[in-house]
Amino acid sequence: MNQPWITARRWGLGGVAAVLAAALMAACGGGGSGGGSDGTTATAFASGPISGFGSIIVDGVRFDDSGAEIENEDGERGGSDDLKLGTMVEIESGAIDDSTGRAKALRIRFGSEIVGPVASVAADNSSLVVLGQTVDLKPETVVDDSLPADPQAWAGLVVEVHALMDASTGHYVATRIEDKAGALLLKLRGVVSGLDTTAQTFQIGDALISYAGVTDLPPLFADGLKVRVRLQTTQVEGKWVAVSIRSGVRKVEDHDVARLRGTVTDLTDETHFEVNGVPVDASAARIDNGPVTKGAQVEVRGTAKDGTVIATRVKVLREDDDAIRGIELHGTVGELNTADKTFVLRGVKVDYSGTLVFKDGAEADLADGVQVEVKGRLSSDRSTLTAVLIEFEG
Repeated sequence: MNQPWITARRWGLGGVAAVLAAALMAACGGGGSGGGSDGTTATAFASGPISGFGSIIVDGVRFDDSGAEIENEDGERGGSDDLKLGTMVEIESGAIDDSTGRAKALRIRFGSEIVGPVASVAADNSSLVVLGQTVDLKPETVVDDSLPADPQAWAGLVVEVHALMDASTGHYVATRIEDKAGALLLKLRGVVSGLDTTAQTFQIGDALISYAGVTDLPPLFADGLKVRVRLQTTQVEGKWVAVSIRSGVRKVEDHDVARLRGTVTDLTDETHFEVNGVPVDASAARIDNGPVTKGAQVEVRGTAKDGTVIATRVKVLREDDDAIRGIELHGTVGELNTADKTFVLRGVKVDYSGTLVFKDGAEADLADGVQVEVKGRLSSDRSTLTAVLIEFEG
């Protein structure tokens, strides 16, 4: 597994910028069956970037993925190697045990927002432009080591971007970026604008797209529609050429319990908005730390009915909120270096030279092959996890 950069603003009990939804969302605009391959009925769903492993962790819940079906947004079978820190996933699971923070995953879907060439990188490395879209790099962004260490060297490279949309800026906020050299098709999810039915073109952000060769368009194809577009890898006369266009709307099936955590991606008013594209009706909800605004990070609890989460409680998160969480890894110590005080866990280099807490053991108990849980923050070199807690397991 490639060693990623890992980031976290503040340590809490769960994962980075994840969305926990006990509502069954269709994968990236598709439908869901509501059950597992073993006949188990799905009662919960987690959607967001992977923030740890043990098996996989989304918003602090450890999902046992040993028997889960893994597929991409097009329904093509994938594997555990596709599940990496920062990868956007949708996990269809059994009931979440709040007392242990565990659930059994039945189906895991993964998918990104953009695959395309990097046109430019900001001088301060805070953002880049990919397929005409501004992509913000945040402390929560995971950058795979398949890319050069210096973002300035990314210009011209084809990358895959897992991201959330910030409706307040129109920017994509990256949760993970990795090299995608050799991609046979490019990809972009966004909102149609500037539709020209005569020229058969439209825009997503600053990307001009020709749909002249696409015969199967989504219903009610018009400005304002959310779409997911596959593109040829080279432009023709300044236009990206669409190979397929599908609805980009994320659907929600009915569930008695629904939880969401993520970004307000659209806002009608304080009580009617979207979280990562999922409609929320908060007209009867208690709202803490309000008002709800575009781009805000929120937690939502309620039920899912007719494609909408009916909220009973909404909490607007703040920059220093404990809900902005760190990285949690569970696994076997490898490549222990007692001189440098580092080891590798789940392909990630861990630095334990600073101030930290050891639980159920001591530093002297560290050895290759020992099972541990590590919680921590990104180091200043943005390539190493600085441990704040190491707990010995088993």
